[in-house]
Amino acid sequence: MTTPFSFHALLLVAAGGTAGSVARYMMSVWTMQAAGMPKFPWGTFAVNLTGCLLAGLLAGLAERHAWFDADTRLLLMVGLLGGFTTFSAFGVETAYLLRRGEWLLASGYVGGSVLLGIAAVLLGVWLVAPGAAQG
Repeated sequence: MTTPFSFHALLLVAAGGTAGSVARYMMSVWTMQAAGMPKFPWGTFAVNLTGCLLAGLLAGLAERHAWFDADTRLLLMVGLLGGFTTFSAFGVETAYLLRRGEWLLASGYVGGSVLLGIAAVLLGVWLVAPGAAQG
């Protein structure tokens, strides 16, 4: 079994992450071209939804059939889907909270992640370019 910080684990995550990042770029470009470059970020939207669907499929298979050992989970879930979109991890974690009946905790996680994430982006922009975050 692979330990979390072994060189072997890092290689698995890196290999999956590389493939996931390339897939994200390709899907995003293709989606934006197919949509005619609208104002709405269809590429990111499609990647996030696809990543969540794939994460759910893989998590369901892993749970139902115990097909994935630690190395396979690192390669596919952390590496491939992590490189494709971390929104998929967010979706899986939220779904697990909801399945356990932790509605308040799930709501706090979703609301906090979205609102504080946007606030952090605006803060980061403001820190390096005051006034730019206001549009």
